[in-house]
Amino acid sequence: MDAEGDAAAKGKRMKVAIRVDASIQIGSGHVARCLTLAAVLRQAGAEVLFLCRDHPGHMGALIENQGFSLALLPATAAPAGEGSDLAHAAWLGSSQMTDAEQCQAALQGFGRPDWLIVDHYALDARWQRRLRSEVGRILVIDDLADRDHACDLLLDQNLGREAGDYEGRVPAGCQVLCGPHYALLRPEFAALREQSLQRHRSAPRQVLITLGGVDQDNVTGQVLSVLQGCNLPQDMQVTVIMGATAPHVEEVRRQARTMVFQCEVVVAVSDMAERMVQADLSIGAAGSTTWERACLGLPSLIVVLAENQTGIAQAISEAGAALYAGKAAEADFPKQLRRAVLQCLSEPGLLSRMGVRAAAIVDGVGASRVQLAMQGEIQS
Repeated sequence: MDAEGDAAAKGKRMKVAIRVDASIQIGSGHVARCLTLAAVLRQAGAEVLFLCRDHPGHMGALIENQGFSLALLPATAAPAGEGSDLAHAAWLGSSQMTDAEQCQAALQGFGRPDWLIVDHYALDARWQRRLRSEVGRILVIDDLADRDHACDLLLDQNLGREAGDYEGRVPAGCQVLCGPHYALLRPEFAALREQSLQRHRSAPRQVLITLGGVDQDNVTGQVLSVLQGCNLPQDMQVTVIMGATAPHVEEVRRQARTMVFQCEVVVAVSDMAERMVQADLSIGAAGSTTWERACLGLPSLIVVLAENQTGIAQAISEAGAALYAGKAAEADFPKQLRRAVLQCLSEPGLLSRMGVRAAAIVDGVGASRVQLAMQGEIQS
């Protein structure tokens, strides 16, 4: 009998622990997608505890405001020991073994979880083995396929990813879920999908800019500077959405007031799906919001903010579902972005074609599929 069946047989509420972090360096996307899955699990009757380190920008208040329990792991020195060889080791803020010990202590008051969900590029099989005896089953959410895992279920929601990419990285009996079919989107995206797909997006008059919840390097400012020099239509309206922990919000607001077009800056919105429905074009990061835009058929210019987003940007642009606008860190980024903007302004039918191809990639109910897989009702 699996962990969930065992819990049900004993008449207990299923317990789920989620190890995930947000920070100025990491961004907000990992916590955001875990909150989506947590909400689906809670609706199915689960009790959920988040385990997060006390990094600057940790998003603990949002987690608690959504009604979930939170254990904040203490901020510590730079990582050392096991795990320091991983590409993203600095994201953890401790060694893997220290982190595992702190998680074990935090779980003492929660009870043995039926599931432990791990969404962290700085954790691998060594950490998972340390926690194995403390939990029923382990689900890993990954995007990179760059390290080993000791888990029962693995999710990689990215376009072009295949189970074979994890061959030799996961145990023989691990179930691997791959592709945007399993993208973790909040239910409002599926709810507004048909309305959005009925819109005729023939010209980019309403432009939405979403460059991550943090935008540590103020790429938003670069994008506004490019748009300022593109001789946009006078009736163009641009909306910039930024996260509550974004360090450059006031700077962007000052810049927005100098634009030749109407430019609004909003922070920590709760109606992202509605805003995407109203937009004709998005300029967005190649992170989790990629799948939100695709679900709604919103044409996009896709920007790479970090190297781990490169694969997503390449795959969705090759599918004709977005235009690649470059890597923000590279010197020719303004030139690439300008070229993409001007193409959208001049090429008839481009927005419509991108929207149709994007909508074919994601349908918005991936979180429910993942929940069913955790219950053993979906086999990869």
